[in-house]
Amino acid sequence: MNPAEFHYLARAEEEFWWFRGMRRILFTLLDPLVRDRRIEWVLEAGCGTGHFARELERRYRWRVVPVDLAAEGLAYGRSLGVQRLVQADIAQLPFPEDAFDAVFSLDVLVHFPAGAEARPLAELVRVLKPRGLLVLRTAALDILRSRHSQFTGERQRFTRARLRSAATGAGVRVLRMTYANSLLLPVALAKFRIWEPLLRKPPASGLAPIPGWLNRLLEWPLRIEAGILAMGLNLPLGQSLILIGEKPA
Repeated sequence: MNPAEFHYLARAEEEFWWFRGMRRILFTLLDPLVRDRRIEWVLEAGCGTGHFARELERRYRWRVVPVDLAAEGLAYGRSLGVQRLVQADIAQLPFPEDAFDAVFSLDVLVHFPAGAEARPLAELVRVLKPRGLLVLRTAALDILRSRHSQFTGERQRFTRARLRSAATGAGVRVLRMTYANSLLLPVALAKFRIWEPLLRKPPASGLAPIPGWLNRLLEWPLRIEAGILAMGLNLPLGQSLILIGEKPA
């Protein structure tokens, strides 16, 4: 990822509408799946600033090992007091087989060239214990590529079929899979396919500060989606994809 994006991440992860809403969605999907599982050690592969690793530890009392290749992200993690930070390439992890009860990798596979995601996925599965959980989130649908995508160094986006194929090809049994950030899809299409091409501005982070009222307004559609997902329904289209799977025994 573009190292400059860590600056924006560090400022936005606590309160920015997208992070708050997507955490709510992910926890809604996770809670029923982890309730009856014994989970102690967890890997976050591609932890960025370490903020989400800290959230996992606070919510579930797991021991999380946050890993990232970028020294810039790890520096922010140390400033937050995040423990067990490791600098490593997720396509070549420095851990033995079957080391973790759960592995998370959020918005990381998109930074690998199309077709090259098989190697990091194989590593994530290798270090996962049998019956362990794999949690993936990726950007979805090529038509939604934006100035932010270019700025962060995003190289690919996924469809439901392609992410499922990649996960099952790595030996994962899919437990739950859904699109997310769906209700704002028409707004995103208008912004990325009409407004941004008209402006012709250079790539830039999409995490610039916005007024508080707008931040609260934009979070509400994600709250509604979390409620829909809590009923066991999946969303048919969206700007993100979430897959939760299990490594077979």
